[in-house]
Amino acid sequence: MAYRTPLARVRGLGSAKTGAEHFWRQRLTGVANIFLLSFLIWLLVTLAGADYATVKATLAKPQIAIPLLLLVASGLVHMRLGMQVIIEDYVHSEGRKVVALMLSSFFAFAVGLVCVFAVLKLSFGA
Repeated sequence: MAYRTPLARVRGLGSAKTGAEHFWRQRLTGVANIFLLSFLIWLLVTLAGADYATVKATLAKPQIAIPLLLLVASGLVHMRLGMQVIIEDYVHSEGRKVVALMLSSFFAFAVGLVCVFAVLKLSFGA
């Protein structure tokens, strides 16, 4: 720490200039996931044993669909950030690291696309 300038200590950024932002984004999505997963668990318990028409009518409500979409977004951002840290820490070859990071991002995007499609299809009554 003795080699850091006062400005570097105030900004709180690491050598890559993004460490603190990545750290806080991971924590923010983690906290959001606690509340959103609690909502999902409540929803599943509430709908347990319900017939198809009841489930369909419940999922068509915006106050249900919007938190589900937020859960998808927050969960996938959290997952991608976590996988990025794991890949950067444990994949030592630069070529493999870049490919793994790209595949992780593409996977998160694809899963997000499918989940958003499913929630929207259910909420619009398909």
